[in-house]
Amino acid sequence: MAIKVGCFALVDGFSVLEHQLERLQGLGIKYADITDNTDGACLGAEFGFTAVASLDANPFELKRLFTKYGLTITSYCAHASLLDPEAPWRYGNSQIIKAIRAAAAMGVKHIITTEGHAHTEFGKGLSESEAIFTIRQKLFEPLKMAADYGVKLLLETHGEYTDSLKHLERILDVCDSPALGLNLDTGNLWLGGGDPVAYVKKFAAKIDHVHWKDWPKEMEAKRGKEFGAGMSIIALGTGVVDVKGAFKALVDAGYNGYSTLEIAGDEAVKQSYAYLKSLGAE
Repeated sequence: MAIKVGCFALVDGFSVLEHQLERLQGLGIKYADITDNTDGACLGAEFGFTAVASLDANPFELKRLFTKYGLTITSYCAHASLLDPEAPWRYGNSQIIKAIRAAAAMGVKHIITTEGHAHTEFGKGLSESEAIFTIRQKLFEPLKMAADYGVKLLLETHGEYTDSLKHLERILDVCDSPALGLNLDTGNLWLGGGDPVAYVKKFAAKIDHVHWKDWPKEMEAKRGKEFGAGMSIIALGTGVVDVKGAFKALVDAGYNGYSTLEIAGDEAVKQSYAYLKSLGAE
């Protein structure tokens, strides 16, 4: 099968999840991820100004909502703070575990996480070896659970360690789990100083999902200084990231899975979708 293209379930700000899914349907999108989520109840979701899904909700209700708009759920986002210490108010280990349970119940095979940005004095002060140990420790139980549930936890390129081929190879080695895969984010990796084509050539066998982003030329000044960003506002193929090269490398490596547009703005989404289809995507 061809590389399938879906979209972030965050198209419009200050809108509930059902509105986002209806908008994706209107754009001709068939695949989407569960993007923003949290434990328990969310006031914004109750009163209609956020698309947050609850990790404690009945996952089958969530699946039925996506199905209502003709959308297949391709991944469950669980971006955590793997470098900062655990705390009840910090998205981390326990939330990843809840996402694994919910995804597995719905038949969604991929849960995406990353180390993110360190926000605390503790996280910012970690040495390289301490950071890799901390990531390993935070992922230990989630990976055991993912293996038991028959799903995979994917590390996204979205931080100082996941954007580095050397560090990422070390993380894969120390975690040593068949339930650990990779999510390539073309924009994040490039912004962190990496090369998406080189990444695919090195880790092709571990890549199970892709996020597509491109960046305008002015972002070059931030390259290697910033790590990870939510969404791009330009269409794929119009910026400085070698999206075409990454796509070709994936095809050459035999990749035939799902991918997600992390693009803001209707026209940019439509152009990006058309661009990937011109390369052979579905």
